[in-house]
Amino acid sequence: MASAAPVATHPAPSAVAELLKPITWFPPMWAFACGVVASGQTLDGRWPLVVAGVLLAGPFVCATSQAVNDWFDREVDAINEPHRPIPSGRMPGRWGLYVALIGTLLSLLLSTTLGPWGFGAAVVGLVLAWAYSAPPVRLKRNGWWGNAACGLSYEGLAWITGAAVMAGGQMPSVPSMVLALLYSAGAHGIMTLNDFKAIEGDRKMGIASLPVQLGPTGAAWAACATMVLAQLAVIGGLLAWGRPVHAAAIAGCLAVQLVMMRRFVARPVARAVWFSGLGVPLYVAGMMISAFALRAGVQ
Repeated sequence: MASAAPVATHPAPSAVAELLKPITWFPPMWAFACGVVASGQTLDGRWPLVVAGVLLAGPFVCATSQAVNDWFDREVDAINEPHRPIPSGRMPGRWGLYVALIGTLLSLLLSTTLGPWGFGAAVVGLVLAWAYSAPPVRLKRNGWWGNAACGLSYEGLAWITGAAVMAGGQMPSVPSMVLALLYSAGAHGIMTLNDFKAIEGDRKMGIASLPVQLGPTGAAWAACATMVLAQLAVIGGLLAWGRPVHAAAIAGCLAVQLVMMRRFVARPVARAVWFSGLGVPLYVAGMMISAFALRAGVQ
C-alpha cells in the first residue's frame, strides 16, 4: 500500500502570491499616482518617495488587506470559491493570518520613509482593512459600510497621501481633496461589482452585501448610480474651475460607461465581471484626467 502524501506545513510561494492578489493592487497604486500628478510638483529628486508610496499603496497595504480578508472570509470562500489558497488547503494552518500580520508590520515599517502623512495614511488604511474583515467590527457584514471603507482606502486615501507627500507634508489643495473624495464615493459602486459572484455564500453566512440586500438588479442600479453621480460631480467641478477640455474628456469616458451600464443592469450577475473589466478602466482613466486638470492649474 502506498504511503499517504505528507501534509504541507508551509505555503508554497505561488499560494502566497495568489493570496495577496496582485491584480487588486492597481487601484490604490493608480490613485497614489493621481495624487502625485495633482500636486503639481516636479519629480526631481523625489522618485524614491514616489516609488515608496506606490509600493506602500499596492504590494504592502492593499496586499495585506487581501490576506486579512481571505483569512476572515475562509468559511464564505469555502462555499463561493473553494479553490482559493486557504479553503483549498494550499495555505495550511494559520498561515493566512500570519501573512496578514507580517504584511501589517512591513507596511508600517515602509510608511515611516514617507513622513507623518505616509505613516498616518498607512495606519488609517490598515485599520480600515482589519475593520472591514475582522470581528467584532467586520464592516463587510453590511455592503453600505464595507464598500464605503474600501472606496475611501483604495481611492481617496491613496490620492490624498500622494498629493501630501509630494507637497512636503502640506495639506493638499481643496480641489484635490474634493476630487479624491468624489472618486472615493464613486468607488463604492465599483466595490459592489465584486459582490455579485459571492451572493450564495454571503446569504448563507449572513453578510448583507448590496446584491443580498437589494437583489442583483437593485444592486446593479445602485452601483451604476453611485459611479455616474460621482463623475457628474467631477465634471461639474472641472467646469467651475475653468477646465472644460478635461471635463469633456471625462464626459466622453462616462458616455461609454453608460452604454455598458445598460447591458450590465439587464444581466448583472452574468455581466458584473465584464463590466468591471471594461467599464471600470474608463472610470479610473477619468481620475488621471482630472489630476492633470489640477496640474494644469485650477483658477
